[in-house]
Amino acid sequence: MENLGNKKLFIETLGCAMNTRDTEHIIAELNSKDNYETTEDVADADLIIINTCSVREKPVAKLFSELGQFKKKKKPNAKVGVCGCTASHLGKEIIKKAPYVDFVVGARNVSKISEAVQNKGTVEIDINHDETDYEFAQYRNSLYKVSVNISLGCDKKCTFCIVPATRGEEISIPPELIIGEIQKAVDNGAKEVFLLGQNVNNYGKNFSDGRDKFNFTKLLQAISEIEKLERIRFTSPHPLHMDNEFIAEFASNPKICKQIHVPLQAGSTKVLKDMKRGYTKEWFIDRCQRIKSLVPEVRISTDIIVGFPGETNEEFKDTIDVINTVKFDQIFNFKYSPRPETEALHMSNQVEDDIASARLEEVIALHKNHQVELMQENVGKTMNVFFEELKPNGEIMGFSDNYCQIFVEASEELLGCTVPIKIIHANRTSLKGEVVAKEN
Repeated sequence: MENLGNKKLFIETLGCAMNTRDTEHIIAELNSKDNYETTEDVADADLIIINTCSVREKPVAKLFSELGQFKKKKKPNAKVGVCGCTASHLGKEIIKKAPYVDFVVGARNVSKISEAVQNKGTVEIDINHDETDYEFAQYRNSLYKVSVNISLGCDKKCTFCIVPATRGEEISIPPELIIGEIQKAVDNGAKEVFLLGQNVNNYGKNFSDGRDKFNFTKLLQAISEIEKLERIRFTSPHPLHMDNEFIAEFASNPKICKQIHVPLQAGSTKVLKDMKRGYTKEWFIDRCQRIKSLVPEVRISTDIIVGFPGETNEEFKDTIDVINTVKFDQIFNFKYSPRPETEALHMSNQVEDDIASARLEEVIALHKNHQVELMQENVGKTMNVFFEELKPNGEIMGFSDNYCQIFVEASEELLGCTVPIKIIHANRTSLKGEVVAKEN
């Protein structure tokens, strides 16, 4: 007879923060309903799941490569499942190509995971399935932080992006459910919440029950009223919806971390129009400059795609100009990669790969120079750092209010605490500091 208390789950997560949260939901559901415990050893697992991403280059090749490795290592009776965005757009094709896969569950069908595991051949990939009122079982990776979805899907039509085809139309989760989920996590020790959505600042325009609109600024204000919650983070806001009200709330609310991701994608207004991003180069720069004027210590990160179909050298220089103007603290750089079910896939004026590669190298080199300059400016400053992880080398790691990663030689008694730290050294991606001595 099977020992129900000892079933093991191995799960590999690819892609974005929303996929990471979906993985937490999968683990919670399988743990609470089917008594699965996680393992890091695929050979020990009774159930193997890969939670996939379709956004980056060659995700299909990555999926089947990983599945092939799992097949070689797995126990004879171990089940194998595919979840996430690649599952959404490939569906039954996954099982046809890899018959040892037992089930496929798309990105908008996570609540069906337990049923899928129990029914071989299940394919659940409805991108319009509504999970906004489904209360998942509780699970989180960190004692001190919780990630919470505030919406599902995306209502944008960016010509390079497959997400609307894999996660469906945008629906907001009711604010009372969001508040309730955060409150439960805070009651169990969480001090920071990370709000997730494809375009978080478009929140509240469409609810399943047809209720009145309730914008993202109001949601931030409501969440900030939760006692013992110290920090609020979110990703990703859309530049198009960065109105003055939102920026003012970001700047003035003391619980909101002063780091913000503002995805540029391209610096040329012409390319932005071809991408159907809805804003101009000038609007993007204006929004970033407004944020910096109100929050001098802010750290701004971004996404940049080079080599989008039709991008000329002059249009690429617009991207370089925005980088030099804003001086991003972090850039996620990508060469354009054609994705299925996107408009850009069918554009005839594709940029040659060697040209795109050279542009990518230029962006990376420029950004590295900016990072060194910006991080060095922190040396000598005192920052309030929330510590969350003990390192094996006698250091603990935490993040400042503007989300610089900071390492300090100290004991685990600082974990879960916010402590003033003087910065004594900077490298390109992190800082080192020391605890500020208390005055007698």
